[in-house]
Amino acid sequence: MPQTSEQTLQFLNSLKQELNIRRFSDKLKNGHAPEKPLPERVPLGNDHSVQGLEQRRNFLREAGCCPEHICTAIDDVQPEDLKGSIENFIGFTHIPVGVMGPLRVRGLFADGDYYIPLATTEGAMIASYNRGAHVVSRNGGVTSICISESISRAPAFIFNSVVDAGLFIEWALSNIETFKTLAGETTRHGKLVDVRPALNSNMAFLIFEYETGDASGQNMVTVATERICRWIEKETPYQPRTWYVEGNLSGDKKATMLSFLTHRGRKVVAEAVIKRKSIERFLHTTPEAMAEYCLTSTIGGVQSGSIGVQGHYANALAALFLCCGQDVACLSEASVGITTMQVNDAGDLYVSVSLPNLTVGTVGGGTYLPTARDCLRMLDCEGSGNARKFAEICAATVLAGEVSIIAALSCGDFAKAHTTFRHKSE
Repeated sequence: MPQTSEQTLQFLNSLKQELNIRRFSDKLKNGHAPEKPLPERVPLGNDHSVQGLEQRRNFLREAGCCPEHICTAIDDVQPEDLKGSIENFIGFTHIPVGVMGPLRVRGLFADGDYYIPLATTEGAMIASYNRGAHVVSRNGGVTSICISESISRAPAFIFNSVVDAGLFIEWALSNIETFKTLAGETTRHGKLVDVRPALNSNMAFLIFEYETGDASGQNMVTVATERICRWIEKETPYQPRTWYVEGNLSGDKKATMLSFLTHRGRKVVAEAVIKRKSIERFLHTTPEAMAEYCLTSTIGGVQSGSIGVQGHYANALAALFLCCGQDVACLSEASVGITTMQVNDAGDLYVSVSLPNLTVGTVGGGTYLPTARDCLRMLDCEGSGNARKFAEICAATVLAGEVSIIAALSCGDFAKAHTTFRHKSE
C-alpha cells in the first residue's frame, strides 16, 4: 500500500541512523553471501514419538531458546495422538478459560440452558458476555436457527482463450453427477451438492459446494476436489494449460463479499426481545439509546468498508473456537455478520445477529483433544449429530455479547468497565 511522502521520509531517515544505507545497497546489488551460516533446522519434525519430542526440546535448550512453560509435561495427551494435527510438536500453550451463563437458547437443534466456556486473556470480556447472557435469558432467551450449511472449494482452470474456457464450463456442468460420485469415493461424511461456474477471460472457476456432516470440512472438501480435478484433467476434451485446486474464489479463511452475500460453513441467525425494565435495571440504558448507537455504528462501519457491521463477534468466536477445538484461522470469515437493534411497538428492544460463515464442527480437527471434548461436553455438543446445535449456541453467545457491549457504549460505561477489569500490569 502507498504511504505519504512524510511517512516515507521519516522511515528513510530512521533507517539511515541505524545502518550505512549505501553499504547495505551495495551488498544487495553484489549478491554477497550471508555473513554467517543458518542455524540447524529443528530435528525430526514429523516424528510424533516421545523420543522425537524430547530431541526437539533438547535441541531448543541447547540453542538457548526453549520456552519453559510450553515444554512441560504432556499430561494425558501423547505425541502420537497429535499426528495429523501438528508438526514439530514441542508442547502446549495455556490460555485461561472462564465460563458465562446460563444462556437460554431456543433453536431448532439447541434447546436449553447452557454454561459457555470461553478462553481469553482480555479482561472485562467474559464479565460483559455474562451480563448479556443474564439479561437475554431473563427475557425468554435467544431464538437461534441454523438456516443452511455448506463448504466450498473453488479450483481454477487456465486456457489459451475465453472460448476454450467457456466450452470447458459447458462440458463440466454436463458431468456434475460424475463429480458427485467421485467426491463420494473420498469421504463417508460429505457430499457434493452443487457446482457454480465463474468465467473470467481465459480462466474457468468451478465453485464446488459440499455438505460436510458434523465436520467443519476444510480438509474433506480439498481431498474431494482434488479427486475430481484429477479426473477432469484426464477426461476433458478441453485441456487447460494448468489448473489449481483452489483459485482463491471460495473465501477460505478470508472475509469476502461473496461468502457474506451467500454463505460458507453454517449460516445462523439469532434474535431476542429484551424488556425495557431489564435494560434499565441491568444495562443502565434504554432501548432507544441502544438502537440509536447501533444505527450510528452501522454508519461508521459502512464508512470504514466493513463487510457486515457488528460489535465484536470475533471475541466470542475466538474464545469458543479455542475451547472447542475449532480452526481458529477461520475467524476471519466466521466473524463477519450483521447486528440490528430496533425498538418494537411495546417499547422493548428487538435484537438480531446474522452469521453467514460459521465454519464449525463437532468432529474432526482439534475436537478430539481432551480439553476440547470437555468443553463440547459442557455444551452437550460432543461428537456426531451436534454441529448445527453448536453453531446455534455460537450465534446465541455472539448475540449476548452484542447486547452487552452496545449497552455499555450507548450509556458511556465502556471505558469504565475496562478500567475496572484490566490487568494489574497495564
